[in-house]
Amino acid sequence: MGSRALRSSSSRFLSTKPRDIFIRTIFFTPELSKPVALKAAVEPGVAKLTGARFHLSRFCCHDHLFISGNWRMPLVKVEKSQRSDSSILVALLPALFLGLSSTPAMAEDSSTELTETDLGGLRKIDDGSVVSNIHTSKWRVFTDNGRDLFLQGKLEDAERLFVGALQEAKEGFGERDPHVASACNNLAELYRVKKAFDKAEPLYLNAISILEESYGHDDIRVGAALHNLGQFYLIQNQLDEAHACYEQRALKIKRRVLGEAHADYAETMYHLGKVLDLQGNEKDAEALIKDSINILEEGGQGGSFLYTRRLRTLVQIYIKSNKLTEAINIQRKILQSMEVSKGWDSLETVIAAESLALILQSSGSLIEAKELLQRCLVSRRKLLPEGHIQIAANMLHLARIELLLFNQTNKDTSKATIALDNARDLLCNAIRLARQVLDKLKKQGENHKSYEASRTDTHSQHTALLILLQALNTLSQLEVTKSELHEKTMLNSDAEKALLDCISAFRQFGSEKGLSNFGDIKGEYLSCLKHLSSLLKTSKINSLNNSRKPTLEEVQNEIKRVEANNTKPYQR
Repeated sequence: MGSRALRSSSSRFLSTKPRDIFIRTIFFTPELSKPVALKAAVEPGVAKLTGARFHLSRFCCHDHLFISGNWRMPLVKVEKSQRSDSSILVALLPALFLGLSSTPAMAEDSSTELTETDLGGLRKIDDGSVVSNIHTSKWRVFTDNGRDLFLQGKLEDAERLFVGALQEAKEGFGERDPHVASACNNLAELYRVKKAFDKAEPLYLNAISILEESYGHDDIRVGAALHNLGQFYLIQNQLDEAHACYEQRALKIKRRVLGEAHADYAETMYHLGKVLDLQGNEKDAEALIKDSINILEEGGQGGSFLYTRRLRTLVQIYIKSNKLTEAINIQRKILQSMEVSKGWDSLETVIAAESLALILQSSGSLIEAKELLQRCLVSRRKLLPEGHIQIAANMLHLARIELLLFNQTNKDTSKATIALDNARDLLCNAIRLARQVLDKLKKQGENHKSYEASRTDTHSQHTALLILLQALNTLSQLEVTKSELHEKTMLNSDAEKALLDCISAFRQFGSEKGLSNFGDIKGEYLSCLKHLSSLLKTSKINSLNNSRKPTLEEVQNEIKRVEANNTKPYQR
């Protein structure tokens, strides 16, 4: 594949220093590329303090800032400065430019921010390099306030301001000005988060068109905008379109302008790897993601959030490819890094350990998996409120390990019974906690008005319902195992009751926010139905004289109905 050859050791000429924060793509305010505009912008403030002369590159990289960034800012080189730094960053006319993540997480501006007084010199320029009027002032205010509301999860209010910012940019700067491209992208990102995809795509495309007209098709700003469009297509599973954005254009532009050692080039490489993985090309996906990880390591960013995220993605590729040894080795690396940097008083370390335990379980290393899960449970009880859903999930994992260990024993009745009783206690506690969470969330109802709060509740309800169904299903299997251990020939009523409770829980909570339509929830419900059907077929007597108990025919009809319906995957 052509992209495999995109990175060669001979062309590495840029590097970045560590920065443990996920930040966004920078665009520069176009008028600031002119020296006279820059001079007017900085002299009232910074120059007065430093006694320095300033020069501005059209596009430049700073060793404390990724090309990914939240604010458009020029890099200002300082000559004859009284400060020891060779350069400083000055925020001039900030304009929000989101992107690169399905859940925007905007970083704080780390540069020196000038006041409105400091920027007053911009209005005194008479050569036409800076446009200043009531519309441009409104554009800035709307953009800043819209960003704040966006971060608060108040998307409806943020939308109104971003729509206003777009209109003011058009009136103040002109229809095809790069400021309009920035405003289009902001609004597109908001629509992407709201899943209003039909509104978002035209805005992304218009932003790219404006930037291409202003700077040319191979400009880095065009490459950054194409990366954002690729992310937009990726989250909708439009893989061919995402592939075209990443490989055919964005990656080539970033390679030419930034070089193969740059973190932003690695970011696009990583996303292309994710696309290839989803397209079934796991070999090339693995190669690209490993290359993107190596770039971060060589740039001094080993151990950063981005580095860890890519390692996790690589682990998932190895698991899908059944390369469990490689997956275990990478996950151990992640856990070791977390233990050193954060310790076991961090949930990130606990989650990394739990992930390793589950891979070890799949590989058959049950004892080590059990020890890790026990340690995770101790830490979670210390770190989380009593009744937290993560504690229930931890108990479910431990119970499953106990069942697997039981299957490896010589079936010594007394020891096996103790092991099964321990597993049963864990499952019953997991079921209790999951029900408590679901009941609490159901009572809250419509109290949350913000989009982000509602989305968080949906995720919590989804997690709790899935754990509840899985725990009830596992409890049923445990009861059947106990029945077989004691050589009971008739159907165990506790096994049947657990499955009926599973069906009841699906019907009670599945209607909340359409949870019953998600593939994993429906899959667990279907598994429950099939287990119940199997038990009813082999039952010699009617173990439960209960009016709520369905007949075998009813269960089989429900199985057919569920299998006939299309399911959708769960995405947070």
